[in-house]
Amino acid sequence: MHIPDGILSAPVLVGGAVAAAAGVGLALRRIDERAIPRVAILAAVFFAGSLIAVPVGPSSVHLVFGGLMGVMLGLGIFPAVLVALVLQAVLFGFGGLTTLGVNTFNIALPGALLGGLLGPMIRRASPPGAAALAAVAGAGSVVGNGVLVALTLRLSSPDYAPVASVVVATYLPLVLVEGAITAFAAGFLARVKPDALSPQLT
Repeated sequence: MHIPDGILSAPVLVGGAVAAAAGVGLALRRIDERAIPRVAILAAVFFAGSLIAVPVGPSSVHLVFGGLMGVMLGLGIFPAVLVALVLQAVLFGFGGLTTLGVNTFNIALPGALLGGLLGPMIRRASPPGAAALAAVAGAGSVVGNGVLVALTLRLSSPDYAPVASVVVATYLPLVLVEGAITAFAAGFLARVKPDALSPQLT
């Protein structure tokens, strides 16, 4: 999910950087300053969780929490992911610096879209219903991540087509795990602190 330096073509890198900058810029314009601690906490959760990579075939997978961040942060997922990726790249050499834009976009966009689509329904639902809808958001965000990574690789070079297919396949076990974790977290928050599931955007 973290594409390293030296793989993607220049047009893809530039396009990813522009798209990520647009997402971050829009989020910073709309986010309420009271939401900054929440953005920081979820950025830390993403930072820690995505450092634990589990080998799956020729690749590896890690938790993303994209669906949960999308529901709780809305567009705030973009700066949260960007900050975490910068720290991972600088401190641990995880991912890359030239690919920060592409990686931010690939990880944040599915979560933001699913959070915007399912978030209102999750906030209106009972705790069991919120958990079920959140499971869809969590699983769907991983599917979206895999599709975007595969598309990014294929756009860079047709030679990456076989690799892109393998990458998507390795994400399938993570779909179930991410869905279950997101369901548990959202169901718990719906019972004890429902307002935590509402992004604080202006």
